[in-house]
Amino acid sequence: MIHRLYTKNVSRLLMLSPLIFSTAVIAQTPVTPMKAPSSEDLRLYDIAEAPQPNRLLADIQTLVNFGTRHTLSDPSSTTQGIGAARRWIKAEFERISAQCGQCLEVREVSANVSGKRIPNATEVVNIIAIQKGINDPKRVVIMSGDIDSRVTDVMNATSLSPGANDNASGVAGALEAARVLSQYQFEGSIVYAALSGEEQGLYGGAQLAEYATQQGWQVEAVLNNDMIGNIEGINGVVSNQTVRVFSEGVRIAETPSEAKERYFSGGENDSASRNVARHIKSLADQYMTNLDVQLIYRLDRFGRGGHHLPFNKAGLPAVRIMETNENYHRQHQDIRIENGIAYGDVIEGVDPMFAAKLTALNAISLASMAWAPTPPKLVTISGQVSADTHLTWQPSSSSSVTGYRVYWRLTTDSEWRYSRYVGDVRQFTFNNLVIDNYLFGVAAVGNNGNTSPVVFPGAAGAFFSQ
Repeated sequence: MIHRLYTKNVSRLLMLSPLIFSTAVIAQTPVTPMKAPSSEDLRLYDIAEAPQPNRLLADIQTLVNFGTRHTLSDPSSTTQGIGAARRWIKAEFERISAQCGQCLEVREVSANVSGKRIPNATEVVNIIAIQKGINDPKRVVIMSGDIDSRVTDVMNATSLSPGANDNASGVAGALEAARVLSQYQFEGSIVYAALSGEEQGLYGGAQLAEYATQQGWQVEAVLNNDMIGNIEGINGVVSNQTVRVFSEGVRIAETPSEAKERYFSGGENDSASRNVARHIKSLADQYMTNLDVQLIYRLDRFGRGGHHLPFNKAGLPAVRIMETNENYHRQHQDIRIENGIAYGDVIEGVDPMFAAKLTALNAISLASMAWAPTPPKLVTISGQVSADTHLTWQPSSSSSVTGYRVYWRLTTDSEWRYSRYVGDVRQFTFNNLVIDNYLFGVAAVGNNGNTSPVVFPGAAGAFFSQ
């Protein structure tokens, strides 16, 4: 919204005060576009309203009924433990696929692992459902939730551990997003993932990141949903109108040579993950009501981690989406009442309306990115000791691309402030806009109202391997 308002304000100011822009005007392209394509996709309004709280609550209840979903719990029981839970999730994805003409390819991604919290070799099994893109199936966006649960003792694999919010809510969200989005076709692919082994060491995410590389997927974004159902904070705040999106600033997978480049050209606040987070916020601002996306500029909560981390370590853009108001009495706790306080991650602590709202946020983000063109590659910037700033990029390979939009902001701004559509070009020069004072990026614009996330120049902001 701020980009459109800025364009309108610039037009008025140019008419009223032309001298203001006499020394800082944007260079005209050789053929200036007469009209920018629409930046609105009406389908996303429908998608934002589609997730159903009652279905989410039913799925969470089903997962809770398995007693415990600890990674080391009984894998063979048909009614209790993580084995029964993952088989139900697989069957549910297959049921959704049957309703859309087998549009989902349901797979198990597994490996035998051992470690500090898995003393004996154990099979860790993820369930994924792939909705293949019709034009660019190797380009992938992923939504994930975690199957496994735990109590106070992370090694206790037998005690009742409902894990209603952490993280049956995330798995239920992935299932519901699949129900909603399987009614559409997309240019790129969408993967819905239920991951295991999170509480024991983020094993499931590491397996899927490796699998994605083996499959040759171009992963544009991973949306890790970990606790999306609680609205009552331990600090007394009760709100269903905010959500946090965590993202890495500097890429964890950055090489020494890439770090050296960043020292001189910037990008500490512009990894692909961070620009995915900004993109999610812009979509929420445009298509959703009563939901404020709070961009948290850190990898995760203080001293804690989640399943987006293995993807970041593999060099893939990934963020964590979760409730704003956490209640630690409902996380990693034995079920009990102590000093008048109820402990335990039970279903009564989940607000299904809020879970539906955050599922909708995921759904519009997945849909928009899968409909949008591929983000530009090999974005470069130059302009040192010059009055001008010059951007170049490799064109998007997507059939839906109609042109490109350049973005810029002050170095102290946390979000992209200004933008301009520049047409179907491969470069653009900002005359009298000094490179030292601003940060720049470029996005691919589709013919269907969707735009890719912004790409910051160089390896610091690249979405795919350079």
